[in-house]
Amino acid sequence: MKEKTHLSNRQKKVLFGVAAAAFVLLVFQSMLTPNRAEEGFVPAAYSTVFSLLPPVVAIVLALITKEVYSSLFLGITVGALLYANGNLELAFNTMLYHEEGGLVVNLTDLSHASILVFVIILGTLVVLMNKSGSAAAFGKWASKRIKGRVGAQLATVLLGILIFVDDGFNCMTVGSVMRPITDRHKVSRAKLAYLIDATAAPVCIIAPISSWAAAVTYAVPESANINGFTMFLRTIPYNLYALTTLFMLLVVTLLGIDFGPMRRHEENAINHGDLFTGGEHPYDENDVQDEVPGARVSNLVIPVATLIFTCIIGMIYTGGFFEGETFINAFANADSARGLVMGSLITLLVTFFLYIWRDVMQFRDFMGSLAAGFRSMCAPMIILILSWNLSGMTGLLGAAGFVHDVINASAASFQMFLPAIVFVVSVFLAFSTGTSWGTFTILIPIVCTVFPNQYEMLCISIAACLSGAVCGDHCSPISDTTIMASAGAHSDHVNHVTTQLPYAMTAAAVSAAGYLLAGYIGYRTESPVAIAALPATLLLMFVVLIIIRAFTKLFRTSPAK
Repeated sequence: MKEKTHLSNRQKKVLFGVAAAAFVLLVFQSMLTPNRAEEGFVPAAYSTVFSLLPPVVAIVLALITKEVYSSLFLGITVGALLYANGNLELAFNTMLYHEEGGLVVNLTDLSHASILVFVIILGTLVVLMNKSGSAAAFGKWASKRIKGRVGAQLATVLLGILIFVDDGFNCMTVGSVMRPITDRHKVSRAKLAYLIDATAAPVCIIAPISSWAAAVTYAVPESANINGFTMFLRTIPYNLYALTTLFMLLVVTLLGIDFGPMRRHEENAINHGDLFTGGEHPYDENDVQDEVPGARVSNLVIPVATLIFTCIIGMIYTGGFFEGETFINAFANADSARGLVMGSLITLLVTFFLYIWRDVMQFRDFMGSLAAGFRSMCAPMIILILSWNLSGMTGLLGAAGFVHDVINASAASFQMFLPAIVFVVSVFLAFSTGTSWGTFTILIPIVCTVFPNQYEMLCISIAACLSGAVCGDHCSPISDTTIMASAGAHSDHVNHVTTQLPYAMTAAAVSAAGYLLAGYIGYRTESPVAIAALPATLLLMFVVLIIIRAFTKLFRTSPAK
């Protein structure tokens, strides 16, 4: 049991004294500044390094305190105060009602509201599968065919690769299906969350038929005179982080390499049956898989298969497939959030008729699962809402302009190293803002202006932008994908972030080295021979993991709870 720590009276007095002094200063500042943003208003921190301060505050506090709600709120508060130049009234109104970044506006945004509805319906489906006994039945069936922890982890990776349409859909579906299996084989929830997260965005960013491919296609500006989809295909072999992460997944799973905080989680799961190793358990109410006599595996397989099929149909429907568009163009034009809501709602209706027809559960129990599903997803939804608010504050402070200036300053003198620079900047921006799509939407037009006549370097640099966006998204505690991976695995969110970070940073460091090599070859030869950077990067990744395994064996100690 975790020991509780308390602040001493002296510490409390110091803390409250600092807070009171800060409040008095803010009130005084409010009296000296306007209470509303006039036309043409520009905050003092606009497009400076301070524009990235709010997410940095939120992320650092979350990692230090292990508490994400207050950390996000404080990050939002810092952003609002920076935007308002210290004026309390303007900051308060900005946080709530600003038309581009306010909390209320984020909630009423069609895409954001659709994601919340989708998460609620997925939570309801998970509750139904647990209460019907189908999740437990599937776990028993799969445990006879999937042997050992390695088999359970490889099956999770394989399913994650197969569901390449959308990262959020991937996280929730893979988690729902594989959680009973990994639990039986004593795979920690933190490891499950990592497996889910590492096969979500990294798979989507190299899948030609996915919502991500569509986003990249439209991020390439028309003024560049480049076919966006063709450019996306050309970036796949240069997307070093995505490919390195997938390769790393296979190596650490097959060789049993666990390091960093993940090692403690895995050892506790194996030796003590503790799948959580501390942290909050926000999913306890719906984490128990009821064993119902006569429960059928098909009661889980049919809803999951229906979910996959109907979500794909929903996405191409929003893209105009049934109005004459080709399948590829329909995906390129798709509104994935709307499509996922349509598909998940149809799946819920199919599940209702299936369970009632088969007498799996009573009507009253089915309806009661709707409220239970909502309750089970409250934690990730609160984090999502606060993350959107924080992202909005960062946008209001002009983070995009600051990054634009950094890239332009690097372009003149460091063209050979620009892919690596773009990768690092993209990682930091996506990590700070929690949005990979927003990151490459900002950076791709900038990269296109740097290499207008060097096609191979343009491909490498855009790939570095996409790769860095996925990496930052993968690491960030305020990323939609990271939040939904925690929800899919029913893992404590901070536990997921802290255990995943060493793995993601290892892959990022190796990928950065790969982009240095790719940039050197591409700049010197301006030919596709730069693709040699991919096997070199994978080889380096393998060597690094072997060295890590040697060190973990050398310093292995008895696991402690």
